[in-house]
Amino acid sequence: MNLENFLYRLHFDTENARPSDLEVDWGDAPLPYKLYRGQPVISLPEDVSLSLIDQTVSQEMTLPQLGAWLWYSYGLIQISQSLLVTTTSADAESESFLPLVMKRRPVPSGGGLYPSELYVYLKLSSIPPGIYHYDVAHHRLVQLREGNFDHVLNRALGGSCPVHACFGVAFVSIYFWKNFFKYDEFSYRLQGLDAGVLLGQLQGMANQLGVTTAVHYQFLDRAMNTLLGLSADQESVYAVVPLSLQTEEGRHSHSPAQWIEREKGVLASELTRELPEQKHVQVIRSKRMRQYPALLQMNEAAMQASTHSFRRYSDQAESTRPRRSDERILLPRLQKPSYDLAEYCRERFSPEMDFIRRKTDQNQVARIMEMTMSALSYGNDLGGNQEAAWRRLSLFVSIHQVEGMKDGAYAYEPLEHALYPIVNGDLRARLQEGMTLDNVNLYQVPLCFHVVGKRDHLMNQLGYRGYRIQQMEAGIVVHHLLLAAFTCGMGGHPLLGYDVENCDDLYNLASEEKTCLIQIPVGHYRPRARFQTGLHG
Repeated sequence: MNLENFLYRLHFDTENARPSDLEVDWGDAPLPYKLYRGQPVISLPEDVSLSLIDQTVSQEMTLPQLGAWLWYSYGLIQISQSLLVTTTSADAESESFLPLVMKRRPVPSGGGLYPSELYVYLKLSSIPPGIYHYDVAHHRLVQLREGNFDHVLNRALGGSCPVHACFGVAFVSIYFWKNFFKYDEFSYRLQGLDAGVLLGQLQGMANQLGVTTAVHYQFLDRAMNTLLGLSADQESVYAVVPLSLQTEEGRHSHSPAQWIEREKGVLASELTRELPEQKHVQVIRSKRMRQYPALLQMNEAAMQASTHSFRRYSDQAESTRPRRSDERILLPRLQKPSYDLAEYCRERFSPEMDFIRRKTDQNQVARIMEMTMSALSYGNDLGGNQEAAWRRLSLFVSIHQVEGMKDGAYAYEPLEHALYPIVNGDLRARLQEGMTLDNVNLYQVPLCFHVVGKRDHLMNQLGYRGYRIQQMEAGIVVHHLLLAAFTCGMGGHPLLGYDVENCDDLYNLASEEKTCLIQIPVGHYRPRARFQTGLHG
């Protein structure tokens, strides 16, 4: 299989990334969460606080704080039941009502399938040190390995993080079958975005609790998978997030010995030999699993077997800003809004046909723009500063009936906090016609955002790992955009079912060698009729 053609198909020819005759076997669908059998467990407190204000970690993260961080990051926080109206082709006037029950989590996921799993390495006085899986279904930790693994993790990360100074490390993995069963090969694109949205939520929760984080996209994959006991043909780690109570400056300090170790280079094969093999009994429910060779081939091509393959992303050759028109709209600088992330987790909603027309003003646009692109100020192992990250990803928007602004398509410049017009006019019809599914009424939406990235998907510098890094960074941006919309009393619905080339042409992205990665309509919405309750203890 030609991997570049595979990625091109995922992005520009999505109809062929999923067989047209694929019939989803819902009766054999996997569980949306992974279950282990026969492993030691540690129950987490069920009386999770309804507010995260004044929940800052001081000397050490307590078990209730750990439980709240995990629960609000990825737990089952609500159960919702509504009615799905269906009609038969034989009798269009005959309607039937099917109950639709959803177990809601704090973050969105393509099709609500949640292919990511969350693991943690913890060194807390309240529990034995070791590697744990977050059992979402039971809100508990499942112990996979006991002991101190600082040395292993330090070498697997190439000495880029002082693991000994961290109280924990989070791992975000992808369980391939969990959304491949529905989306086939197109799931590869969804998986990176899903992992990124979860990373954004983990970071947001850590900030709320006063915990310092950084995202490591580069590590020795086989060593990391072996440490967690993952089967390479089923699941693989996508990102590693150290957790510390140090300041940002302290987290980036390294001892000379660690840098020497990085220079020497470490092989994944060396580390895996040091780790006793462990096999765990797990439950995923599906009995008839199809093969996914393309996903495994892509995962293999993206793996790093030696720390010598780690790369710092550099865009010095692309440091000049694309030429824009002289006309621009300087957006107002607003105070950062105060909000409780716990409230966002409970209230988050992805409107589909629920958008309604309501007054939207320039201040709301300014807040969403600034909060969204602040996502890229996070710590990571790619190198460079926030401005370099802004050249990896950028934000464009199509606007309709916003007070004080002309209808049209705009490019956002974060340094200037300004919008540059690209084309004027009402673009709703063009965007609606580009939708591959009629599940969102864009005529009711004042703002339609597009997260834009390099057309080469960072592969020229980071190889095939660059594609999934780009998708994860886009997911982090999407998380901040949805949170920003929430602070403005609005909601957003991330979409991949749109005509990419149509949007690229709308924003004239070919001249910048960029492309639209995801589309997010944002606006006010009418609450859907449903019964909903929280799952607090």
